[in-house]
Amino acid sequence: MSSNNPRVRKIADRIQVIVAEMLERRIKDPRLGFVTVTDVRVTGDTQQATVFYTVLGESPSTEADLDGTAAALESAKGLLRSEVAKQLGMRHAPTLAFVHDALPENARHLDEVLAKARAQDEAVAAQRGSSYAGEPDPYKKPRPADAEDAEGTGEPDEDE
Repeated sequence: MSSNNPRVRKIADRIQVIVAEMLERRIKDPRLGFVTVTDVRVTGDTQQATVFYTVLGESPSTEADLDGTAAALESAKGLLRSEVAKQLGMRHAPTLAFVHDALPENARHLDEVLAKARAQDEAVAAQRGSSYAGEPDPYKKPRPADAEDAEGTGEPDEDE
């Protein structure tokens, strides 16, 4: 969606900052939770901007919270767009589309799965005996007869 054009990337980064500041300071909507703008992608012609956001809270976000936040963002879209146009100094402000970013929820789920796997590994390790298979010292040592043979190898000593 976003091109590799540095100008477009700079506009996207600027939009991300503007929208985040507006949501934090100016938009007073009770439906708006702790919204974090995670990314903004702008089309190459800078006519459309997709704003990705997450809603953070103490408990995992419920569907009702997400719907309320989405509705609050939708109602603030006009004010946000005009502020973007004003701060960027653009004649035609890009249209804003808000998309809930599911990445943090997926990451949290993966963390939970990994923690569960780690706990199961530790349980299996605890059940396993602490002694190793084989002899306590697995390394071969020269037998006394081998030690005598090693002396007569014909290799010069350092003294010679």
